[in-house]
Amino acid sequence: MAGACCKCPVAVSVFKRSLSVAPRGCGPAVRPQLLGWRLGERSLQEAARPCSALRPAGFYRHTAFLCLSCQESMSESLRTCYLYLNQTSRSFAAVIQALDGELRHAVCIFYLVLRALDTVEDDMSIPLDKKVPMLNDFHTYLYQQDWCFTESREKDRQVLEDFPTISLEFRNLAQEYRDVISDICQRMGVGMAEFLEKKVGSMKEWDLYCHYVAGLVGVGLSQLFSASKLEDPEVGQDSELANSMGLFLQKTNIIRDYLEDTREGRAFWPQEAWSQFAERLEDLAQPERLESAISCLNLLVTDALRHVPDVIVYLSRLRNQSVFNFCAIPQVMAIATLSKCYNNPMVFQGVVKIRKGQAVTLMMNATNMRAVQTIISQYSQEILQKVSLTDLSRDKTLHILGVIQEKSAQSQSSLPSTTHHLSPMYLSAAMLLAALSWQYLSTTAAQAQGIGDMQGQ
Repeated sequence: MAGACCKCPVAVSVFKRSLSVAPRGCGPAVRPQLLGWRLGERSLQEAARPCSALRPAGFYRHTAFLCLSCQESMSESLRTCYLYLNQTSRSFAAVIQALDGELRHAVCIFYLVLRALDTVEDDMSIPLDKKVPMLNDFHTYLYQQDWCFTESREKDRQVLEDFPTISLEFRNLAQEYRDVISDICQRMGVGMAEFLEKKVGSMKEWDLYCHYVAGLVGVGLSQLFSASKLEDPEVGQDSELANSMGLFLQKTNIIRDYLEDTREGRAFWPQEAWSQFAERLEDLAQPERLESAISCLNLLVTDALRHVPDVIVYLSRLRNQSVFNFCAIPQVMAIATLSKCYNNPMVFQGVVKIRKGQAVTLMMNATNMRAVQTIISQYSQEILQKVSLTDLSRDKTLHILGVIQEKSAQSQSSLPSTTHHLSPMYLSAAMLLAALSWQYLSTTAAQAQGIGDMQGQ
């Protein structure tokens, strides 16, 4: 038994939507990416879809009202789960709640289960001889109605203390959703336990680590999409593409957060890469090693870019607008971030961020496949223009950029020739997305100031 088990009652008088974003400095040692498909906690198709498949005009103007109306029919335990969702997922809680039908509840519970699992992994106060069995067995707690853990010191410990409420709503889901969530929880728990005392060594191990903490989330979400009937069965069946969606986001986070992670004693850059340029990972931040550091950075960016062709294929298969928005926006934010990181010394000196206006534009535009293709092509060209003649990864970088451009052109030619612009029904959604992006980037700016203060001390 892990900790004292209890049923923690929570009175919910008002259900509020939070648009705040947690600073990355509070992040875990292992970062599952649920809603990194979230780029996740960090920031939010009609082109290839018939107009009749889209939501009616005015839908988004009433989204908030509909959400409040739905709450009235929810059980108290389900309302509590959405309260926890808003408290812990923050920036993308609103996007989860914009998903259609019963998929919304399934993804909400999926997130909370993985958040609870992640909280166990993050808690350094739990000894390994206790933590490893908890991670391996965590999926079994979903069917133990009274299991909870009251000894955590983590900021999100409420999802463990009141796990009986979350597990109750898990058991209320349809069987097809429960099977997916339980399976992913088991596989992720085993992976987390494996990497507790294991550093990321080879490039293959980097892929495996990212698979456990992000790729599996992509696989699970894809299976939920298909189980909901909002997407075709092939979306959930093609685990390779779903895995690439998660790996692209996770690798982008790891690359961008080099300085923050190394200062906090976390090492996620694969040793096979950085050992070519330094004796220790943290040495890459030394000014005299800047040239070598840039070479290592560009090597890893190139490796992350190899997932983009899979991202293009995956997104092109989606049919439901809410699912497309949920998946596409983090991906375009990721490639914009990679473009900003490529060949950029600031990765080793401070915080790399995209401009607020740039983020708002990305979030407003990434609502159809043609627009997403244009965005991917744009940032691929930006990276191409920055490839140095002397960069050690130059040939590989040029090759993958060529593949991305070719894949983008192929997908573009297969789309309908009609114009694809945001329709009036997206105006309210755009305002929401703009608010989310503002919160995300304001937090990043605060982080930059914090790091600057640290450097000055």
